[in-house]
Amino acid sequence: MTFIIRLFAVLALLTGCAASAPGDQAPRILAIGDSLMAWNNISAQSIPDSVAKALDEPVMDRSVSAAHIIYKLPVSGSAGLNIHKQYRAGNWDWILVTGGGNDLWLGCGCFACDRRLDKLVSKDGSQGAIPSMLTDLRKTGAQVIYIGYLRSPGVGSPIEHCRDEGNILEQRISRAAELDSGIHFLSLDDLVPHGDRSYHALDMIHPSIKASTAIGNRVADLIRSVEKTTH
Repeated sequence: MTFIIRLFAVLALLTGCAASAPGDQAPRILAIGDSLMAWNNISAQSIPDSVAKALDEPVMDRSVSAAHIIYKLPVSGSAGLNIHKQYRAGNWDWILVTGGGNDLWLGCGCFACDRRLDKLVSKDGSQGAIPSMLTDLRKTGAQVIYIGYLRSPGVGSPIEHCRDEGNILEQRISRAAELDSGIHFLSLDDLVPHGDRSYHALDMIHPSIKASTAIGNRVADLIRSVEKTTH
């Protein structure tokens, strides 16, 4: 099943990544990441779609479901399953990023999470695959927003057992963001009310349209806030 998901994800990226966008202007916002970012894009209601609608400007979406931060297969990695390699050169003011969940849920096998966490990002946030990616993205001159994951609403979810590791991952990413004023960590830990299933898709893993819209609006608010204080 995982192979099939990855195959369809690669095919979707190879057939073209249209900008989510009203208008004809060249996009200045790039979105890369995993299924949190890409979910609901078929109906044009993903996080990038929602950001585009909220800001009334285009967003280039390169995100791919099932993508990883640490991904070593060269062909499918270059096609989008390696989040770092989703980046394409452009005149970006903002780069939106999600990632790390697949590395923990599917990558550590529930017995080597501490080692995988350290490979993703060190305890102080200064080392690892995620800080390395963030450094490269910042070198482009763009500001970066790293979006955290949805929390379980306290009812059945297949990834409930990864909650503690997910919290640790986000704490470390938050520390990484504190090392550079141009990196912003956007936590979603307060988005889902306890017992409310409406923010998750039927699989209780991915965001519902309601959640993608709410997250996109939060991203847009953050961009407006930062640009208001810097211009």
